Amino acid sequence: MTRWEAEAAPQVEPAGTARTEAADTPEVLLLEAREVPLGGLRGMQVHRSLPQRMLPTVGAWCFLDRFGPQTTTMRVEPHPHIGLQTVTWPLVGEVRHRDTLGSDVVVRRGVLDLMTSGAGIAHSEYSLGDGPVPLDALQLWVALPESRRHGPPAFEQHEDLPVVPLGEGAEATVVMGTFADTTSPASAYTPLVGAELRLPAGTSVRVPLQAAWEHAFAGVSGDVQVVPAAGANPVPLAPQQLLYLAPGHEGVDLVAVTDVTVFLLGGEPFESDIVMWWNFVGRSHEEIVEAREAWEADAPRFGHVVGHGSERVPAPPLPGVRLTSRRRRG
Repeated sequence: MTRWEAEAAPQVEPAGTARTEAADTPEVLLLEAREVPLGGLRGMQVHRSLPQRMLPTVGAWCFLDRFGPQTTTMRVEPHPHIGLQTVTWPLVGEVRHRDTLGSDVVVRRGVLDLMTSGAGIAHSEYSLGDGPVPLDALQLWVALPESRRHGPPAFEQHEDLPVVPLGEGAEATVVMGTFADTTSPASAYTPLVGAELRLPAGTSVRVPLQAAWEHAFAGVSGDVQVVPAAGANPVPLAPQQLLYLAPGHEGVDLVAVTDVTVFLLGGEPFESDIVMWWNFVGRSHEEIVEAREAWEADAPRFGHVVGHGSERVPAPPLPGVRLTSRRRRG
């Protein structure tokens, strides 16, 4: 999905941000998602959990939007990406994905659609049918490391993802990377994890984590208590909230108040600061300007999306200031 909000506007730390840190407990941050305007998609309800002013990345994960739950018509015309992977994880409904590699697939519940932009790709996203339909999905981006971000684009779809039992009827679908010694078949270029966790009401389970990584739990549905360390107070996590855990956690306990779905993302702290503007992830202002100019000139770098004519999303104007790296505030 394309990012439509005015990038020159400063990020505002959302109300309700909670920050805790004890002498013997790594940092824990509870952050609220914020609603974002989406230009040509003004009829769509979108909440953005990542990036935030306090938290630009979690491992290589640099973006998390949720569009839904809602009944709407999605029409996202061809638009470009560089330097990232798009991870589309549907919750409700079906969306047609087309891209410049010739991919033409339907994105549906339980199926991972992973697009690796490399140096440049473009794609479109349409809901099926002519009228409004129920839609709900997570859209995440993974920043590509130096070793892969200049490479060729790629697209893959995975219908058979590994499932890890957590006990008491709870389970985790490993969407990206590695969780509990189980690895997704999806291509990943940095050490990371992306997993959907589902817990029945009344259950309490231990979720193993990589102590050297940072992690975050995104509330999707239901109410859950997260116990970040032995003896620590539980932190309530609701939908549209993101709970960040700094490196140092070998695991957490999740206590499901209701039937619960949460999405776990995490990874090794990313190798470098990134410059992120519109649909582009780069390392410098000049890279972003070059990519924007190439898209506006309809250059071969991004190709042509299968099944489309001349329709495309124009790039917004660049802000009147030099783009700088997103860095975590201490």
